[in-house]
Amino acid sequence: MRIIAFYSPKGGVGKTAAAVNTAYLASRDNLRTLLWDLDPQGASSFYLAGAEPVKGRKLSKLLERKSPIARFIHEDVYPNLDFIPAHSSFRNFDIKLEQEHGGSALKDLLAPLSEDTSLVILDCPPTLSRLTEQVLDVADMVYVPVVPTWLSLNSWDQLKEFVKDKKLGVKKLRPFFSMVDRRKNLHRDVLARGTELLANPMPVAVPYASVVERMGEEGQPLERLAPRSSAAEEYRKMWQMIQADLGLGRKRTLR
Repeated sequence: MRIIAFYSPKGGVGKTAAAVNTAYLASRDNLRTLLWDLDPQGASSFYLAGAEPVKGRKLSKLLERKSPIARFIHEDVYPNLDFIPAHSSFRNFDIKLEQEHGGSALKDLLAPLSEDTSLVILDCPPTLSRLTEQVLDVADMVYVPVVPTWLSLNSWDQLKEFVKDKKLGVKKLRPFFSMVDRRKNLHRDVLARGTELLANPMPVAVPYASVVERMGEEGQPLERLAPRSSAAEEYRKMWQMIQADLGLGRKRTLR
């Protein structure tokens, strides 16, 4: 089982859209995939189910081991795509992690999934916290959306310093440009300097597009909603690179 995370210390940068589209593309390639929405705002639920989002369960029952993680999973939201939706109680995840289990809690919670799941995708809240540390520790790779602005680049630099300070492995961080508006001079200038400004970047530039916003209205990933859009094409490129990062073949068997 491989584990990846989509994370940024800055909110509103397209993290959840990237996580949901990647999860769908992985499942379509016959990888048994689990998407876990760790952000209490629960945006992934809207991107997958629209006006009738999938409801999560209270966190304490999982952390106190009163319920196994399997009871939190909604199976086959799409074929091969399982989903753990967020719950408002996830806002206390940091406190509960420290109180109940210590430094390896997230790894312990994910361990039972390894027999049936090929890929776990963590959609993370925009915080620098104990939960962030555990995500960065357990993930094989962490994909970081960066809007081509100086404020977003500053957040990227802060994340790198945090990871270095905690000795969590800077090499697993893979930034990519998101919400790109090529009509803006600043965006074009930052894109042109991408390899200079970002360490180990993915050559991906997800555009700022209304079709991405429509994912929440329609409750569908772009590969179903608008597969010919430029945004969908960038997510497909991203998924190919993620497969290469993880050493995943394109042919996988179903469970």
